[in-house]
Amino acid sequence: MTGKRIRVLVVDDHAVVREGYRRLLEKQPDIEVVAEAEDASSAYLRFRATAPDVVIMDISMPGRGGIDAIRQIRQADPTVRILVFSMHATVSYAVQAIRAGARGYITKSSASDLMVEAVRNVFQNKLTLCAEISKILATSRLEEQVVALDELSPREFEVLRMIIDAKSTEEIAAAFHLTPKTVANYHYAIKSKLGVSSDIDLVYFCMRHGVFTSIAGTET
Repeated sequence: MTGKRIRVLVVDDHAVVREGYRRLLEKQPDIEVVAEAEDASSAYLRFRATAPDVVIMDISMPGRGGIDAIRQIRQADPTVRILVFSMHATVSYAVQAIRAGARGYITKSSASDLMVEAVRNVFQNKLTLCAEISKILATSRLEEQVVALDELSPREFEVLRMIIDAKSTEEIAAAFHLTPKTVANYHYAIKSKLGVSSDIDLVYFCMRHGVFTSIAGTET
């Protein structure tokens, strides 16, 4: 391929994963990895420092997750292209990521060459989903399954993720630079939208819908 090289920021909390992405992408003559980040806060700082064309974003990271990072980065630059590369093969995660501003969603079980193709597609502003997500999304919509999780805002979804991860109100408030009262309001709104009355019901609701398969930081 000729023309401008695609400048990429890789965001994942595992150093070995970032190194694998870098090695894969830098084999391509048209792609250059300009920076790496291990969490949402450093992702934003690296983005502002390097102005990449494409951000490859994980979702499950300590503290504020990838969905909130997508929202923050897109607010800073609406033209940036963001590709999610996640372990979560569920419609709710894909819907929330796209709603926050991502242009692609690929699962980590996808073939490695799919990431390279997805980076190029997203750079061209093409909405890109892996076959696994496309199939699940098509099936759920054909069967007219309306999942209440899809009604949550990206911020509500990220707060929910931290609640399920057993983070306290104070920890969540610190991660998002909010007051504890605001977090409590989010907490109440989330339970109301999902139609549950307690945190235990909230956990079981999320597990039934395949969104969180483990609790309190046991995900890898």
